[in-house]
Amino acid sequence: MDTSRLLRTTGTVIAAAGLLLTGCTAGGSGKLQTAASSARPSPDPAALRPYYEQKLTWRDCGAPGFQCSTMKAPLDYANPGSGEDVDIAVSRRAATGPGKKIGSLVVNPGGPGGSGIGYLQAYAGIGYPAPVRARYDMVSFDPRGVQRSSPVECLSGPEMDKYTQVDQTPDDAAERAELVTAFKQFAAGCKTRSQRVLPHVSTVDAARDMDLLRAVLGDEKLHYVGASYGTFLGATYADLFPGRVGRLVLDGAMDPASPSLDLNRDQTAGFETAFTSFAKDCAKQPDCPLGQGSPEEVGARLKDFFRKLDAQPVPSGDPARPLGESLATTGVIAALYDESAWPQLREALEAAMNGDGAMLLGLADSYYERGADGKYANLMFANAAVNCLDQPPAFNGPEAVDTALPSFEKASPVFGAGLAWAALNCAYWPVKATGTAKELTAKGAAPIVVVGTTRDPATPYKWAQALAGQLDSGTLLTYDGDGHTAYGRGSDCVDGAINRYLLEGTPPKPGTKC
Repeated sequence: MDTSRLLRTTGTVIAAAGLLLTGCTAGGSGKLQTAASSARPSPDPAALRPYYEQKLTWRDCGAPGFQCSTMKAPLDYANPGSGEDVDIAVSRRAATGPGKKIGSLVVNPGGPGGSGIGYLQAYAGIGYPAPVRARYDMVSFDPRGVQRSSPVECLSGPEMDKYTQVDQTPDDAAERAELVTAFKQFAAGCKTRSQRVLPHVSTVDAARDMDLLRAVLGDEKLHYVGASYGTFLGATYADLFPGRVGRLVLDGAMDPASPSLDLNRDQTAGFETAFTSFAKDCAKQPDCPLGQGSPEEVGARLKDFFRKLDAQPVPSGDPARPLGESLATTGVIAALYDESAWPQLREALEAAMNGDGAMLLGLADSYYERGADGKYANLMFANAAVNCLDQPPAFNGPEAVDTALPSFEKASPVFGAGLAWAALNCAYWPVKATGTAKELTAKGAAPIVVVGTTRDPATPYKWAQALAGQLDSGTLLTYDGDGHTAYGRGSDCVDGAINRYLLEGTPPKPGTKC
């Protein structure tokens, strides 16, 4: 489960939570990303004019109440006059009224690699608070490289099935070589199938696309809610276009100034924090399959179970995919994104520890967005492509992982080794990174609300503190709770503060804690 910095929000485990997949297993290839914003040349305004002046043609698209369209964007913003374009899929649902329409509210669920259109049609466009949907056209898009928008493709379904089972905690030279080979084959598959778009799917590119979208929607300012990786996308936009910032909510924030190695290690500690909360709760339940005792004792039993699966996988109902350590670890991490999944995790662990791995495999499949037909959404492909462009790799080879292993295992005795090795994936990427870690200040922007959850597994709270401090106009809203992201997850305090900001433009008072 390669979650090395994979932010996301669109999993089926937690439909409304902004997921941030980080280095889960050798199966995924994601990483939380950081920024490259103003390091690249600004595009030629004259060459961009046709894109900014294009008119969208809206059509019905099979989701009642929603319309869809396709926006053109230059493949390469450094050469927008080349004539090479990418198609950006867009969807909207008109403001329901009553009240004067404020404009469009663009939402992004995270990833990188999460489908904005899927998130809009399944949740945000129907599940956001009614007063917000009344005053805004709800809008989203699949960022370039994602699903409907010139998607990055890397491996076939059967190839991904094998990739997700590769041992993420190699015990000897042969297993290390197998993991490195898997990363190299994944990267080679991406190059073979997606060579045209691969150099042009960075977060900076997506942020520039978002400004095109703002313009063609007819909005002078961008109003935006981004979750998880979507906070990095939103902050990058604000840094590039501070004068065009409207009302921006960045929920489950990333720290764009942290280099890849630190991000991976911080996120590893975040999952340990989330597991500690789960372990405390589990130990109180009569059906806890990991027994009673301290979180350390519960964690030791889970780690021991992972070791047994490493030696001998259990049946899962799919003969080609028994539940081994990698898939089991992915399944556990998937459930840690939202405390509402804890009962399901207990049940899945109970079954797996008694020889039936089907439920835990189902959690892993939801994480990877694997369908019942064996086909995968392109989440993991786009995730790697964006992350490996946005920042230099955390490690340049297995020896560097060896050096960092003790610090990862200290951050998380349960998940540290697997997440450290997962962060090796970008070392073999066929396209050199175009971005680097740097502060994003968005100097001169209107007030921006940054939301941090104190026990967030995927985007540690200190990242929200860091981003709010970097942004010239950032205001931090704190949620003292569990799970990934805070808006729309049951806190009237959080929802009320964000709704007031979106509807009235008034950010929460500094230091607000819910």
